[in-house]
Amino acid sequence: MLEGVRGAFSRLVENIKTKSLSEKDIERYVNEFKLQLVSNDVALEVAEKLGEELSKRLRSMRFKRFGGVEEEVERLLEEILASIIHEVDVDDVLRRIEEKRRSGEPFIILFVGPNGSGKTTTIVKFAKYLKSRGFKSLIAASDTFRAGAIEQLKRLAEPIGIRVVSQRYGADSAAVAMDAVMSAKANRIPVVLIDTAGRTEIDLNLLQEMNKIKRVVNPDLVIYVGDALAGNVAVEQARRFDEHVGIDYAILAKLDADARGGSAISISYSINKPILFVGVGQDLDSLKPFTRKLIMNLILGKSS
Repeated sequence: MLEGVRGAFSRLVENIKTKSLSEKDIERYVNEFKLQLVSNDVALEVAEKLGEELSKRLRSMRFKRFGGVEEEVERLLEEILASIIHEVDVDDVLRRIEEKRRSGEPFIILFVGPNGSGKTTTIVKFAKYLKSRGFKSLIAASDTFRAGAIEQLKRLAEPIGIRVVSQRYGADSAAVAMDAVMSAKANRIPVVLIDTAGRTEIDLNLLQEMNKIKRVVNPDLVIYVGDALAGNVAVEQARRFDEHVGIDYAILAKLDADARGGSAISISYSINKPILFVGVGQDLDSLKPFTRKLIMNLILGKSS
C-alpha cells in the first residue's frame, strides 16, 4: 500500500544523499517531489506545504561528509510529515465514553460520509473494537435511503452480537437515531453508533439531513468515513461535510488497497482534524488506530 507516495519520498532521499546541493538542486528536487506527490493524489495545498518545509530545511542542513546521510534525510522527512499529520490518542475517546457511562447517559457517535466509502462496514468494525475494549454498543440504521443498507448492517452486526435499531426504508432517519438513543438509555448500553445515508455526489439535501440528525440527537462526536482510494475526492468530500455538518475525526477506509497514498497524508491537514482509525483489510478486526508512526513507516517503507 501507498507505493506511489513512498516512491516519491524514496527518490527524494536518493537525490539528496548523493549530491552536494546547490540552490538550483534544491529547487529542482523540491519541484519534482511536489509534482510526484500531486500525481499520487496528495492535495495541492499539502504538497505545497511539504515542499515549502523541505526547501527551508534543506537550505539549513549540513550533511556529514561520510555516512549517515540517508538517516539524516529520513529524520528530516519524518519531522516534515509530523508537522502536517494530526494525531489523536484513541484512549482519549475511550476515556470520554467511560465518563459518559458513569453519568448514566449513552455516548453518541454520528458517522457521515459518501456512498461507497465503506461507512457501514467501518461502523461494525468500530463496534467490534469497542466491544474488545469493554464497551457494549448498539447501531442505529439511519440510512433509510440506500436499498439493502439495513440488511447489510444487520448481516455484519449479528455475528458479533451487536443489536441494530431500524425502521422501514423511507422512514425519518433522525427518528431512527432517536429510537436508538432511547433504547440505549433504557437498556444502559453505553455507546450508540449512528449509520447514515450517503450519496455519490454530496448534495445540499444530504447535508441538511445530516444536520437534522445532529440537531435531534446532539452527538458527542461526528466522524467522517472516507475512502482512501478516492484520493483528492475524499479530501474535498471531508471538507464539505466539515463545513456544513462539522466533524471531529476522520476514519480512512481501504488504506490497504491504496497504491498511491495521497489521501492518507492529505485529509487530516486539509480539514485540520485528526484521523482516528484506518481500515487495513476486509475482516472486522482490520480497523487500526491511526498514528504518525504508522503512516510514516508505511511511507518510508519501514517495518511497523
